[in-house]
Amino acid sequence: MEIPLRNPHRMASKGANSKKKAPETTLREVEYWNDLIARQQPVRVRLLDNQEHSGTVEYFDLDVVRITRTGQPNLFLYKRDIKYVFEV
Repeated sequence: MEIPLRNPHRMASKGANSKKKAPETTLREVEYWNDLIARQQPVRVRLLDNQEHSGTVEYFDLDVVRITRTGQPNLFLYKRDIKYVFEV
């Protein structure tokens, strides 16, 4: 009696289709910016060219973040130019 072997190609294709990709975005960014605004949390923003700016986040939209600074002009920074933001 001969036992049929499973087709490895069939199993691989079935398993590959059942795995889900990680989402492109989790929409948590909006929550984070809103939380910083609500708490008026001081932040330091480092840009891609390593400039740093400190202040509080007053406004944001899809492309821009407004940083309010004490004793200095407010800044509108493009999100695409931000390397990272950390709370002070």
